[in-house]
Amino acid sequence: MEWAAEHEMTAGAAAALVGERFPELRGAPVEPLATGWDNTVFRVGGEWAFRFPRREIAVPGVEREIATLAALAPRLPLPIPVPRYVGEPGGGFPWPFFGARLLPGRELAEVRPPDGRRAPTAAALGGFLRALHDPALVPAAGARLPVDPVRRGDPAHRAPMAADRLDRLAALGLRRPDPRVRRFLDAARDAAPPAGEPVIVHGDLHSRHVLLGPAGEAAGVIDWGDVCLADPSVDLSLAYAAFAGDDRAAFLDAYGNVPPDRERAARVLALFIAATLAEYAAVEGLADLLAESLAGIGRVLAP
Repeated sequence: MEWAAEHEMTAGAAAALVGERFPELRGAPVEPLATGWDNTVFRVGGEWAFRFPRREIAVPGVEREIATLAALAPRLPLPIPVPRYVGEPGGGFPWPFFGARLLPGRELAEVRPPDGRRAPTAAALGGFLRALHDPALVPAAGARLPVDPVRRGDPAHRAPMAADRLDRLAALGLRRPDPRVRRFLDAARDAAPPAGEPVIVHGDLHSRHVLLGPAGEAAGVIDWGDVCLADPSVDLSLAYAAFAGDDRAAFLDAYGNVPPDRERAARVLALFIAATLAEYAAVEGLADLLAESLAGIGRVLAP
């Protein structure tokens, strides 16, 4: 599968490597915390989250996180990881890795608040992205970031990819083809990218990368391996996959105006991301993520 690990890290290997590089953490308990397409995360000593790349393609993203997140964190209204321990390749591990203070919370995809009761979370995330997308942050923290390296903000590029992902879900029996979605994606194949200068974006903002606290409040934004300069639509995809109705209105009230070309690009990317996550969740047996991702596809074109 496309998310298969090229180097699988175990808790034992992580403990040995962390203890060797950072003596103050030697002997600290190490336990698996999360696994994604590109990284494996371990909880170390109960208070640190160490991220180890699983695939070589993820290494530039880890390097961008190490270089960027400390400058971004003080300027944002929600917590994000800040690398405190930075490890270079060696000791049997081929790539850089880092440890940041553990952000408490559970993934939105795991909590799955009911639709109609997501407005407070939506408003917090809209305010968060309003701050992140401030053009003034670009010279302060983003001058060396690449510009949309995988063309997530280009609807003409992403529309056929989204259609292909949705076809794969239909082939798996997970979702019936939707003519309305197909017409929307067909029309987007000729759409120009949104107008405007690029800003700093998270780059891969979806239901696994938003943490919720015990009362369902937004508690943090994690996994910044795709941080780059791009059109804001790349992150605004979250507004269309995670929220609908009054919940989405709360997000947009906090964020501000989204012009039609940016909204279209965000909806196209939302379909692609939600369909990709649904396929991954189905293959890996992640029931909560599957349910949230399929619901997200349904939300994208909802009012």
